[in-house]
Amino acid sequence: MPLKPIGVFGWGVVAPKSPNIEAFTRNLESAGTWLAPFDGFGPDNFLVGVPQFDFDDYRAWIDQRFPPRHFQNLKEKMDLPALYAVGSFIQALGQNPGMEQELKSLGDQAHVYVGTGLGAIHTSYEASVTLFEAQLQWDLFWAHPDRNPELRAWCSASPEAQRELEAGNPAAPVPPHPARMDPAERVSAERQWAHYWMARSSDLHRYLDELAAIDGLAIEGEIGAGKLNAIREKEKRRLKLQEKWNAPEPPWKVTPNFIWNIPNAPAAQISILGKITGLSFAPVAACSTFGVALKQAMNAIRFGDAKFVIVGATDPPPHPLTVGSFYMARVLSADRAVSLPLSRLQGTHVAGGAVIWIVGDLEYGLSKGFKPIGMQPVSVGVSSDAHHIITPSLEGPKVAIHKAIAEAGGKPEDVGTWDLHATATPGDYTEVATLRSMLPGEVLITARKGTFGHGMSAGGGWELTAQYLGHERGKLFATPLAAESLNSAIAELHTGMVFDDAVPFPEKLGGKLSMGIGGINACVISKPWD
Repeated sequence: MPLKPIGVFGWGVVAPKSPNIEAFTRNLESAGTWLAPFDGFGPDNFLVGVPQFDFDDYRAWIDQRFPPRHFQNLKEKMDLPALYAVGSFIQALGQNPGMEQELKSLGDQAHVYVGTGLGAIHTSYEASVTLFEAQLQWDLFWAHPDRNPELRAWCSASPEAQRELEAGNPAAPVPPHPARMDPAERVSAERQWAHYWMARSSDLHRYLDELAAIDGLAIEGEIGAGKLNAIREKEKRRLKLQEKWNAPEPPWKVTPNFIWNIPNAPAAQISILGKITGLSFAPVAACSTFGVALKQAMNAIRFGDAKFVIVGATDPPPHPLTVGSFYMARVLSADRAVSLPLSRLQGTHVAGGAVIWIVGDLEYGLSKGFKPIGMQPVSVGVSSDAHHIITPSLEGPKVAIHKAIAEAGGKPEDVGTWDLHATATPGDYTEVATLRSMLPGEVLITARKGTFGHGMSAGGGWELTAQYLGHERGKLFATPLAAESLNSAIAELHTGMVFDDAVPFPEKLGGKLSMGIGGINACVISKPWD
């Protein structure tokens, strides 16, 4: 039985130099790079892909559909990955007028599968720093001798008595006094000292008893009004307690935005803004996230669980945590020059942004008057290497490629173009060698991470969107790689690369391979429309 055909009915993008799909398309016409200096550590040597984005561009759309405060709530509570995804979703509604209403009306037959590779790093980082600083202030406050009878008693004891006290509690010995430590270790010793004595303060335990009584206030009467009354009364009593003790805010009063930005938040926000009531969740598969999301969407449509699925991936802007981690993993370039795939193999460049597609049952979409765009996604092969956290295996990608081509009903000689994962690392050689062992020599290869960098989850979606947009225009867009820059070892394997000039799009199958951290592979096979 033939598989139900799938169409792409909308797409949106946030990427470096590209706040929307129109800018993304225009930028692809040039062979230049979209990378820029990072300077996230102060002056540094890294280039990154910083998304061009202004959430205010979407204010009018949101204000037309929600109360005035809704837009501001999103801006205040949601980290950029969720906002990137929301903006890309709103863009994706624009290719086919009427799609927004159709998604609302479909009930549980419209789904949202939007994942992330790195999540809301900025919110997590800021919350962690705030927690660290608040905990330190808390420890210092309650470890002060004026508010810690136990510390006063210990300080007034003789050295012999102090040693006896220390020996009497071997499970939690008193840490060394900071004054006795080397200057290089003193800051850490002061933190340990304060934290130890904070926990032993009987004054703190009196404070906590009073706080427990406040938080124990129950809701009385009608639930809605009773809840608000209880919240107000608790807050009033907490303020009085803080004044009584002159205490700093407890360290557990961190921002709730940490919760609002867990990995399913982008998908959830799209479902809320689009009033889409079907399944909404976040597939997380590192660099293969977009391909895996597309696979799940195509399955849901073909099994009859959905008519349309919003699929996508979203990543935060480059952050010192990710840049530093990639650098220490020895996969990041750091010489201020653009490291192009298939060239010097010095490493990749971190990038952020989002990509959202609306995919659907082709026949159903046509019956509603919607027009498919780009190419036709035919199959997605997925596999795991079961080999190494970051170094691809030889067999894992082959399995995904074989499965995708077979499911598409094609043969290797039916493939005309292929977009590589290609991260400008030594793995590029292995990837080309693997591909050449499976595909004919005339296949045209593209590698685009030198253009917009490496979006951990969105990158595969950007690359696939570039392939689809190129087909619409009858060409494979140029890449930043010049023919003379092609690595000599890779040139011996294959010379059919798309360099810094566009070439005609072959009217054959197109392939796209993504290889994610953890050994997760996703291979998408697409075909030109008849």
